[in-house]
Amino acid sequence: MTTPKYPDISVELTGQDGNAFAVLGAVKKAMRRADVPHDEIQEFLDEAVSGDYDHLLQTVMATVEVN
Repeated sequence: MTTPKYPDISVELTGQDGNAFAVLGAVKKAMRRADVPHDEIQEFLDEAVSGDYDHLLQTVMATVEVN
């Protein structure tokens, strides 16, 4: 398993019920709390929504630590 881009940002995805918008919101909120620059958050969001749901999850796991 590879180390995410922001290993110090941890996001709990249990209970999101497969809702892509909830997953994106949780990650975006965590990135904001960690003071990640807006342009990097937007870059993450753009990449996450550029494919299917599996791509979204892969992008999340490549970006932050998922619990």
